[in-house]
Amino acid sequence: MNLHAMRAIYLFEMARSWRTLLQSLVAPVLSTSLYFVVFGAAIGNRITEIEGISYGAFIVPGLVMLSLLTQSISNASFGIYFPKFTGTIYEILSAPVSHLEMVISYVGAAATKSIVLAAIILLTAEFFVPLHIDHPMWMLTFLILTSITFSLFGFIIGIWADGFEKLQLVPLLIVTPLTFLGGSFYSIDMLPPFWQKVTLLNPVVYLVSGFRWSFYGIADVNVYVSLGMTLFFLLLCALLLARIFKTGYRLKP
Repeated sequence: MNLHAMRAIYLFEMARSWRTLLQSLVAPVLSTSLYFVVFGAAIGNRITEIEGISYGAFIVPGLVMLSLLTQSISNASFGIYFPKFTGTIYEILSAPVSHLEMVISYVGAAATKSIVLAAIILLTAEFFVPLHIDHPMWMLTFLILTSITFSLFGFIIGIWADGFEKLQLVPLLIVTPLTFLGGSFYSIDMLPPFWQKVTLLNPVVYLVSGFRWSFYGIADVNVYVSLGMTLFFLLLCALLLARIFKTGYRLKP
């Protein structure tokens, strides 16, 4: 592997975050803080506890997962789309860098930024609610796997998109609604039996459930099922990306 080229792409993508610090870190943290104020304070006064956990603390894993999914997709999709938009993709394509090395660099940078953001949001949450993590290794596992999976998904979107509108299409119309309906702000046990079964068709349910279990030991779905589904999504994205490159899908604008 061309480690020098991979390192250069990775560091360039990481440096882009510092150049757009307001958009990359401040805006997501501010948005999450507003969720705490609205849902944790306003609604939390009416919903005191869920399964023995205060409502404000209960929604923390869901809020982290919401930011993690959207930022992973956004970072990876924009990271590969912007070179296409500016034409600098030709420099990357002409360099001695394989498709695998390109994916590792861009996806690695996107996942790193998302994990850093998730850590900042967790620290921010400490100002609003008392937090404890029962299973820190499980928490890190879900955090890393989810960030990599949705960074891969975002990379696919960046390849597919031929305009800035398409970059926002999937995150806004599909991923964000699925996250809100995936148990981020409630337990699916609170739903009627029929809707509980329907909700299990939502893939985000498994991510949020497993991540919440790592905090409080409570889950809507068995944690091993959640882990299995997370790995399945990761494999699916990897296979789809491999298929895209194998069929000669062009990275050029």
